[in-house]
Amino acid sequence: MTKLLEPSKQRRRGGDSHAVRIAADSAQRTKRQGRGATQALDIGGVPRVDLLPTEVLVDRRQRAGVRRAWLGVVVVAVAVGAATVLASAAAMQADSKLSQARQETDSLQVQQQQYRDVRSAETQSELLRAAQSVGGSTEIDWQATLQRVQTSLPGGVTITGVQIDSATPLEAYAQATSPLQGQRVATLTIDAASPTLPSVPTWLDSVKNLPGFVDANANSVTLDTSTNVYTVDMTIHLDEDVYDGKYDGKGKS
Repeated sequence: MTKLLEPSKQRRRGGDSHAVRIAADSAQRTKRQGRGATQALDIGGVPRVDLLPTEVLVDRRQRAGVRRAWLGVVVVAVAVGAATVLASAAAMQADSKLSQARQETDSLQVQQQQYRDVRSAETQSELLRAAQSVGGSTEIDWQATLQRVQTSLPGGVTITGVQIDSATPLEAYAQATSPLQGQRVATLTIDAASPTLPSVPTWLDSVKNLPGFVDANANSVTLDTSTNVYTVDMTIHLDEDVYDGKYDGKGKS
């Protein structure tokens, strides 16, 4: 036999089931909110329950992130502004120095224009000295050289003829083909008259002390029977030490 429940009892049981479901949902929500966090047991404290929806907490976190992002933007903007100010100040300082340097340059150019004629004269003088140095680089004081040759010869011997051949600034002097002959820049050929039979070796030894001496040799010895005078034809080779250096600041006394 089926036992029918009274309506009041049925309503009471239905209300109990609804309350149980609400309690279960609240517990489940509390469990979700506190998942992953360790809650300390507060004995004797005031009971607290966070009844805010999850959407509110998410919105708060998003707002905090946005505030931090804007704070970073402000910091970057301030840094960029400071760097711009510093760069502008450096550029202004560089422009000021450049303007000052230009003014000094203009002043120097004006002063140089005042002494333009002097500079032109100095330039021409330098060119003239350079030309003299080049043109006189192979100059030889032949008068002094011949005087030394005459002094080196024995007494009573006089020079009666001279032939000179030397290098030029534009052309090198031709050298001997014999390997036993030294380098030379000039050749001096003289004819010397002697009343006695000359001792040729003695004559050759006497000219060895000439400046720039390289070598010497006697080409011939002849006797003029009408005057009984001997004539010696002698060739003397000289090197670059014979140059007088008049225009290079190393003139020889």
